[in-house]
Amino acid sequence: LTQHRLQLNRGIETEKPGETSRIKLPELPFEMSTVTVTQMAAPSAPSYPCSCDTFVALPPSTVGERVIFGKNSDRPCDEVQEVVYFPAAKYSAGDKLECTYIKIDQVPQTYAVVLSRPAWLWGAEMGANEHQVCIGNEAVWGKDEVSDSEALLGMDLVRLGLERADTAEKALDVIVDLLEKYGQGGNCMEDECSFNYHNSFLITDRTEAWVLETSGKYWAAEKITEGPRNISNQFSITTRIDKEHPELREYARSKGWWDSKREFNFAGVFSYMNTARIDASGSRYCKGRKLLEKNKGNITAETMMEILRDKESGINMEGGFMTTGSMVSILPRDPTLPAVHYFTATPDPERSVFKPFVFVKNITQLKKTCSPSYGPEDPVKKTPRFQSKPDRKHELYKKHEEAAAKMEFLQGKGAEMLKNMRRLEKEKMAEMDQFLQSGIEDTTLVVHIFANTTEEELKVYS
Repeated sequence: LTQHRLQLNRGIETEKPGETSRIKLPELPFEMSTVTVTQMAAPSAPSYPCSCDTFVALPPSTVGERVIFGKNSDRPCDEVQEVVYFPAAKYSAGDKLECTYIKIDQVPQTYAVVLSRPAWLWGAEMGANEHQVCIGNEAVWGKDEVSDSEALLGMDLVRLGLERADTAEKALDVIVDLLEKYGQGGNCMEDECSFNYHNSFLITDRTEAWVLETSGKYWAAEKITEGPRNISNQFSITTRIDKEHPELREYARSKGWWDSKREFNFAGVFSYMNTARIDASGSRYCKGRKLLEKNKGNITAETMMEILRDKESGINMEGGFMTTGSMVSILPRDPTLPAVHYFTATPDPERSVFKPFVFVKNITQLKKTCSPSYGPEDPVKKTPRFQSKPDRKHELYKKHEEAAAKMEFLQGKGAEMLKNMRRLEKEKMAEMDQFLQSGIEDTTLVVHIFANTTEEELKVYS
């Protein structure tokens, strides 16, 4: 069924729209041999997949003195997303770092990070570091052509920002410096067909957030100190620009996009359509903003999870591109209190469990959500790339895949399973809330909290 959805999205089915086909479903964990699917016409627009939504809410829009961050990663529906942990590390002068496609200079020290990432690449769709900096990125397109030359992926820049910065603003500086030095580009999908884009980023810490939007090596950034903010697959920074590439305006002038007489509007200058049309459109960006505004003053982690689970708005995406991983973080303003980062490591947050992660000493790799490694034999590492696609499913993904089928087709058993999943999630959130209020005296209580919750989730599925 997943492959069929992907084929429909890519428009390579030979049957006519509206016709009904019978699809064989192999190895389902219950008695069902076929399922009826009504095929739909391929959409005439947009030209690019619409994917990902990232949110942040700062006081006073939240309950308590907490910053709430959230993201849905919308990727090809057959792509596995893993949740992995990397400890802090030190390096020698002259060391090199191999990212997804290119090698770059390594820094003397990196911070511990937890990442949610497509299992085939080096970077990440979203994540956090030990200093409670969180970053999520978005695909954006505009008037500038997107480079298909191999450079740093936007997802590489997410991880690099987390590994090298202890505040949101420093992470922004890391990203734009690397952008200037190495550029962005390369295929963003594990496939021979090319999928390229520019990137926008939402970066936050305990005190503030930054929106960073890029077009090639050029960029603009907006600082957020209070209230909610979201980004999606379009430029959103207009005339309020707190930092920018030193040659940004001259570049826009040289391309004939800005005459220097009118006020500089980044989205208006670099987007295909004007900002009035963007704001008036029924885009996920607008719908996400409305959901944040609707809950303004009462936003909690639970609120953010509800937004990420919202299918009517398209934020919880289904189809050839779907939500393959989700993240919600709680960052107390009080630096003496721990932050809690929740990850699903599975597709569709409506049918997934948000599992807590807390940065403490002695964390080990999260084995149940870590995909198989193929080393130098990985088709991504070979040239030409992507000649084959190995099995990247981690243990939780496999069990969740079977459970999702039950929830889809066996109403009674599926409903009971979903009920137990929600109960597990609520129990863990209540447990974490105690630590968020009073701190953690005994770190052994949380050092394996993500791994242990994953084990409990696996028991629900079995």
